[in-house]
Amino acid sequence: MSRKKLSTKLFYKYYLEWIHLYKDNAVRTVTLSKYYLVYRQLKRLVPDLHMNELNRKSYQKILNIYAQNHEKQTTLDFHHHLKASLFDAVDDGFIETDPTRRSIIKGCALKKKKKKFLNLYELQLFLRSLDLNDKINWDWFFLLIAKTGLRFAEALALTPSDFDNEKQCITINKSWNYKEKIGHFQPTKNESSNRAVMIDWQLMQQFENGIKNKGKDELIFFNKTDRIYNSTLNKKLNDYCLKLKIPQISIHGLRHTHASLLLYEGVSIASVAKRLGHADTTTTQETYIHIIKELENKDNDKILHHLSRLT
Repeated sequence: MSRKKLSTKLFYKYYLEWIHLYKDNAVRTVTLSKYYLVYRQLKRLVPDLHMNELNRKSYQKILNIYAQNHEKQTTLDFHHHLKASLFDAVDDGFIETDPTRRSIIKGCALKKKKKKFLNLYELQLFLRSLDLNDKINWDWFFLLIAKTGLRFAEALALTPSDFDNEKQCITINKSWNYKEKIGHFQPTKNESSNRAVMIDWQLMQQFENGIKNKGKDELIFFNKTDRIYNSTLNKKLNDYCLKLKIPQISIHGLRHTHASLLLYEGVSIASVAKRLGHADTTTTQETYIHIIKELENKDNDKILHHLSRLT
């Protein structure tokens, strides 16, 4: 490769152009915002670094500086966002070799993690405290996520037409963009997120009664003109947790709770992944690795017990 082709453009400017070319209008808004966040961080960290100065050493320095104030997983995410653009830079002849090759991912000490999910007793205590009157309210929203593991935006987008009483399931084929001033329907996170989620007859009957006076395409939990804030509902959930003296979790924590309890009940990883709308079981395994390891230990005890009887 001729060195004359190599780019002398500033790295952060190349990365911004790469976002415009490959990511604008191609990925979801929330995903795109992450790319722009990385761009702003890159501009702050190395405002004077040119593409022709990029090599394994200069790239590793970027990661090391970033890692001083970020945990290892966050640094890894930062690295992955940059790595994709640099692969293209090599292919396009803007740089000679891949500077991300054999990068070392570091990170500052992990902060003490808040518990992400409730155990069965805590969840039952929480559900019994909900105000589930005849009119659909946000307590019904909490109940639904706890029993289905739906994503926040998926649950917001539900309409009466999504409930199939005969098949006893809820169809997930859209989500609600609540982050913009005027909310609107949008596609689900990925193709695997389009799914049918089975629910128990009691939950189906409860919702059938609550939505019978709504139009089939009318939003269940709020009006289209209402502005919905994730933080507001998380605070409401947190207030419940504080009052009940149980771990404070987020709405996404209710999704984690649902999945965790299914795994503890012996439901397969494949079935849990499908129910959550994960693209593959790898995501499920990585998210719930601590539970899976715990269950593996129990399985090992069962295996040894079985083997001991074969004498």
